Amino acid sequence: MKAEQLSTEMVPVRGALVAVIFKRSARARRISLRVDPAHGVVITLPTRASRRAGLSLLQTHETWVHERLEALPQPLALKPGAMVPVRGLPHEIVHVPGGRGGAWVEDGKIFVTGESEFLARRVADCLKRLARQRLTAMAAETALRGALRPRAVRIKDTRSRWGSCAPDGTLAFCWRLICAPEFVQDYVVAHEVAHLKYMNHGKLFWQLTDELTPHRPAATAWLASEGVSLLRIG
Repeated sequence: MKAEQLSTEMVPVRGALVAVIFKRSARARRISLRVDPAHGVVITLPTRASRRAGLSLLQTHETWVHERLEALPQPLALKPGAMVPVRGLPHEIVHVPGGRGGAWVEDGKIFVTGESEFLARRVADCLKRLARQRLTAMAAETALRGALRPRAVRIKDTRSRWGSCAPDGTLAFCWRLICAPEFVQDYVVAHEVAHLKYMNHGKLFWQLTDELTPHRPAATAWLASEGVSLLRIG
């Protein structure tokens, strides 16, 4: 059961107002506090814990929260002139109000037609479409090399993981992965394809992953240092 979002409140942290999301979880045994790259400060409360107790925990760790928030990259809004990476290469968003065709990638740019209020959604839809095409093809090719077959490939708007493999063999990937360099995409796809055979992270799983991609060391290092910036897109 997913945690239920109770409210979002503006709370002072080191003199600045910060959006704090309160969530209630029946599975939680204690109050937890985290800084989410996409949503900011999140406080998860067990069933009987109070909002006041959550705020008390925040105040106790106020300096830590402030430092984590300061370390986050700035959000990258999808607007005209913004430089959005596609396959690791920067692409400028170009608004073409009188044009037709929605949004597409061409010559290092992301062209978007129509009214400005629809621009962000159209850019996101374009990137999701590219992610679906590329990651589905990569998963099929990688699975074939491993004599495996995914049941389906889904593209999701996740913020906590780059990919997943369900017990029924369905693979899912975060659409923002299309923004990462190709060697990172290759590793994440291989990682999830390997889960089609081994639903764990044991020795045999990692052996198969390394057979499917040579990029694990470089990709994991890149995701550790740069991945959070992709989660700030959109």
